[in-house]
Amino acid sequence: MTSSIVAALLWTAALSSGLIAGIYFAFSVFIMPAFAKIDATQAIAAMNSINQTILRSLFMPLFFGSSIVSVLLVIIALTYWGEADTELILIAGTIYFVGMFVCTVLFNVPLNNSLSKLEANSVNALEVWSHYLQSWTYWNHLRTVSSLVTCILCIWLLTNH
Repeated sequence: MTSSIVAALLWTAALSSGLIAGIYFAFSVFIMPAFAKIDATQAIAAMNSINQTILRSLFMPLFFGSSIVSVLLVIIALTYWGEADTELILIAGTIYFVGMFVCTVLFNVPLNNSLSKLEANSVNALEVWSHYLQSWTYWNHLRTVSSLVTCILCIWLLTNH
């Protein structure tokens, strides 16, 4: 296993997963709770605005780039299986890819898509928003923890050699 390539991937994974964890942490800890305290119509409009803005921001290269790095970590771990730390590298890459990327694609994005189609003034807006708020935040907690665990594992791998 080429240690400089692995170290570069681990640094990239640590930094990018840490950034992603911070973004998701902000949503879990204060953005979504703040939206829960305001009128559903305003919260829906604000969340839809965030979702539209994020698609055209630097978040997207970070999101996809970090996901690619996690897959590369899995590939390296499997390729060099049995060498030092390959189990932890596999765990770091897998936790991130499944807990952050797959979770986002299977749960958060479909919820965002359904919210974007909702008329804020519709009769069921409050019901839809309540379900969205609870479900989206639940999955976001998982993304936050997965990203943070990956960041910690990568830092641990980098500093214990």
